[in-house]
Amino acid sequence: MSDPRVAKLADTLVNYSLNIKAGEFVVINTQPSAAPLIEELYRSILAVGAHPSTSITLPGLARLKLKYGSDEQLRWISPFDRIGNEQADVRISIDATTNTRELSGVDPARQAIAQASRRELMGTMMRRSASGDLRWCVTLFPTDALAQDANMSLADYEDFVYNTCFLNDPDPVARWRALHAEQEKLIGYLKGKREVRLLGEGTDLTLGIADRIFINCAGDSNFPDGEFFTGPEETKVNGAVRFSFPAVFGGREVEDVRLTFEDGRVVQATAKSGQDYLEQMLNLDDGARRLGEFAFGNNPNVQQYTKNILFDEKMGGTVHMALGAAYPETGGLNESALHWDMVCDLRQGGEVFVDGVLFAKDGKFVV
Repeated sequence: MSDPRVAKLADTLVNYSLNIKAGEFVVINTQPSAAPLIEELYRSILAVGAHPSTSITLPGLARLKLKYGSDEQLRWISPFDRIGNEQADVRISIDATTNTRELSGVDPARQAIAQASRRELMGTMMRRSASGDLRWCVTLFPTDALAQDANMSLADYEDFVYNTCFLNDPDPVARWRALHAEQEKLIGYLKGKREVRLLGEGTDLTLGIADRIFINCAGDSNFPDGEFFTGPEETKVNGAVRFSFPAVFGGREVEDVRLTFEDGRVVQATAKSGQDYLEQMLNLDDGARRLGEFAFGNNPNVQQYTKNILFDEKMGGTVHMALGAAYPETGGLNESALHWDMVCDLRQGGEVFVDGVLFAKDGKFVV
């Protein structure tokens, strides 16, 4: 028996998040396990008169390429990937992995080679997104593997996922618009400010935000959503930060990441586990040691860590930062093949000051 929330998810993505129009070229990137959502999306996209195209990757292929491919093959970019990046009007990416540890046995240096090759694609996507030529959204279809990472049964995880998307509400779109209005007030307060300071366990970090733009995320580029972010000044990040939860990227988990910044650059990086992988990613290119994003999580229905950044970075009362590429629409200039989000929990004893004035305390906004 089909879950009616899947159809509701597809309808919301097509008609609210991405506002897909007749004649547009829409690419869906995912795995076979997302078949129920693929079908509903395909139906909804056809209903508005657009042209859906699917790019479906089999589990295990990424591991095979990383283990047995030559360096040249790792650096090769498929023409199909280029077409989707350069010509699509809309891109929908659905996480539906059936093995979240598939790449855990791969040499981190091999992953670094493959990741570095994506710099051109990432730059194209970000430029087209900033100009309005490309609209994109990342979402998720619940699988057993994702549920296990979150320490939930599949049924409980499905409830969690759809609740964070507000799909249990009678009118999800109204709820997303209300969150947008709430965040717009906070963004209005931040406009014209120059500096953010974070204080918490293992954290005393300042970030320059002068002339940078905060972007209001309320169900458009991510689904679920619930954050507002900017690109901090590239040379004005100083101090130390401890990321409260394991940082997961490229199928790897790095625990207890602590970074020290001087003039915007990471000068010291430690991890309780995954140190080698962390260093490989930091040495990926010149931009990998600088922050491309700083954001406040603000989804009230995300209150627990799930080992999936799509949810964890939206957790109310947290902030997150991404090493690597910045989104040009924020005014950020950093370029990199990397964009690795890490979450800092400020809900217990944390404080955020903006130009010296208390902005948030214990995960609650106080302005």
